[in-house]
Amino acid sequence: MQLSSEKKTADMRGVYGDTLVELGRIYKEVVCVGADTTDSLKTKKFGDKYPDRMFNVGIAEANLVSIAAGLAIAGKIAFASTYAAFLPGRCLDQIRNAICYPNLDVKLVVSHAGLTVGPDGASHQQIEDFSTMRSIPNIRIIVPADAVSVKHLINSIVQMHGPFYVRLARPSSDILYAEESLFEIGKGNILRDGSDATIISCGLMVTRSLEAADILKRNEGISCRVVDMFSIKPIDTDLVEKCGRETGAIATAEEHNVIGGLGGAVAEASAESYPVPIKRIGIRDTFGESARDEEIEALLEKYGLTSTEIARAVMDARGRSKR
Repeated sequence: MQLSSEKKTADMRGVYGDTLVELGRIYKEVVCVGADTTDSLKTKKFGDKYPDRMFNVGIAEANLVSIAAGLAIAGKIAFASTYAAFLPGRCLDQIRNAICYPNLDVKLVVSHAGLTVGPDGASHQQIEDFSTMRSIPNIRIIVPADAVSVKHLINSIVQMHGPFYVRLARPSSDILYAEESLFEIGKGNILRDGSDATIISCGLMVTRSLEAADILKRNEGISCRVVDMFSIKPIDTDLVEKCGRETGAIATAEEHNVIGGLGGAVAEASAESYPVPIKRIGIRDTFGESARDEEIEALLEKYGLTSTEIARAVMDARGRSKR
């Protein structure tokens, strides 16, 4: 996988808005539904360009999902977007019964998940969405690691029928991928190869996983494979097995509760194919707390979501490996 050679950051939400505008030009059936967060989610760009295809329903998230379902029944490709605290937080019934049960062509794209939401605190820190959405049949879950992957993955899902849940980060994030990188739903990308252990991560934790691999190589001489598992569901079970067989130990990292998230999905896949020691880095089944934007790194450190903690997780998993 070719990574970017430049040290730059970009806003995932801005790229999402720009990509929607381009998709609106190509696909006349693409519509967008918002819930009074169109400025923040950058879907207002789509509304400004195609006002007859933009529907802002206000602070009514259950209606957001139900209206998107109705548009899909009418033959549209409906993108519905707001904050993750509200979608799926306030409308799980509508997601399950109005979208997933009939397998409708609705793309749920959210931001402001995990701990990195700014000063709004625990009520707005959606840390259970992976586990909630993973257990619903038909829906697929995508968690991009940077702005380049947002563009590629949104372009991919518009061509695939059925419901998707896409989780974007609120902060600007490092650009990891080169523009020509390839992404396939249901597959993970190996960003760095290694033979001694594997780190499997998603979202903002991918950058920290690469940093952890650097720490392990520099301080311990450990060659660590790093996988961006942007497809949480379906997860790349073949790659999980391959990593277990070839490296003998796995650490996972996610900005999500350790219960039911990426780590759980990896552990399930490993247990059914080639069990190896696994150590999960994530939020340890507790609520977060408020932090201003300039305090986000300190907040992540307090909850153990750092490159140092990922490196420690690798050492723990390796210490229990039979290799």
